[in-house]
Amino acid sequence: MSELRERLAGLSPEQRELLARRLAERSAPSASPGAEPIAIVAAACRLPGGVRSPDEFWQLLLDGRDAVTDVPGDRWDGEALFDTDPSVPGRTNSRWGGFLERVDEFDAAFFSLSPREAASMDPQQRLLLEAAWEALEAGGQPVERVAGSATGVFVGAHSQSADYWLLQLAQAHGPESHSSTGSAHSIMANRLSYMLDLRGPSLVVDTACSSSLVAVHLACQGLRTRECDMALAGGVNLMLLPPASLAFGKLEILSTDGRCRTFDASANGIARGEGCVLVLLKRLEDAERDRDPIIAVIRGSSVNQDGASNGLTAPNGPAQEAVIRRALQSAGMAAERIGLVETHGTGTPLGDPVEVEALARTLGPRRSPDHRCYLGAVKTNIGHLEGAAGVAGLLKAALCLQHRSHRHAIRAADDAVRMGARR
Repeated sequence: MSELRERLAGLSPEQRELLARRLAERSAPSASPGAEPIAIVAAACRLPGGVRSPDEFWQLLLDGRDAVTDVPGDRWDGEALFDTDPSVPGRTNSRWGGFLERVDEFDAAFFSLSPREAASMDPQQRLLLEAAWEALEAGGQPVERVAGSATGVFVGAHSQSADYWLLQLAQAHGPESHSSTGSAHSIMANRLSYMLDLRGPSLVVDTACSSSLVAVHLACQGLRTRECDMALAGGVNLMLLPPASLAFGKLEILSTDGRCRTFDASANGIARGEGCVLVLLKRLEDAERDRDPIIAVIRGSSVNQDGASNGLTAPNGPAQEAVIRRALQSAGMAAERIGLVETHGTGTPLGDPVEVEALARTLGPRRSPDHRCYLGAVKTNIGHLEGAAGVAGLLKAALCLQHRSHRHAIRAADDAVRMGARR
């Protein structure tokens, strides 16, 4: 026994970490039945800060850029509508956000759409069409090849993102003939299936801020049950009108200085954000067989609800612990092996402590001091994308794996918090 202690004492920190990982792998629970690994073979995105591709997103993270800005002049008059004076009851709102550029631009002819129909389409549908096409191309799946295939479409969207429908209702002549299909949330997924001739499941999920991650979860289930052989999954969110921001402000959800200061003592609420992210998914064995590019692998996932808590919008620590444990079980993964968690990380005084405590209770007890677990939150860079928030975090985590670098991304989030503090 003394000889074993001496040998262990002589190991370098790197060797001790490797040994701890191997021991954890041996003691890891077996994956849940049917939890077949799913490969992310491609992705496409439109994100604040002028980001139009995963490569540009990664560069934004490396640069530690803060993509939250004043409300653009082509949206609404932020100064007129938002009173950031905290002494004014019920009017503590934010005139900042993470916005996309040129959301009114769309190449309708490329998608064989008439100008009239395109004008009645919610820009969220247009963004999804562009992202779907780009994701298929990046994954080596020509559109003509996937036509008629069992490819599913799973889209997350927040019910508050119906601004374009409200704009059409406000027109002097009212809605157009294409307005109903152009604005219905269900058509966000259905239009992709229709225009690309995809025959798998096609649906839109609204579970508020978790919508896009639940969409990814359902896509993985669809692949495992063979309802589809490939899937486009993700989410979209745009802010074209101010009512939702005004309502969130009156609920005192929004940060008074427009920054998500995740896990910071100065955290005071969220900054809203826009974006569209789609990932292209296949069963890992199929992706390896077809020699597809593999960005990352989804080993397991889980979904639950807070149930009764201190309030309708208040988090529930035990429920968060339960969903983390079930996800680990689904993946057959030992908690102490987790090295990076891309958190929800809203930057609220209530939500952040509950989330960190849930992670500490589930991932911390058996962890070696040499094997740290980093916490990141992309909201510090681009704001809270609501219906697309989760998949933006998923893409960040996948890019960390692809580039084998999580410290850079964590530092980028830290830099973004510091930049927000300086403003």
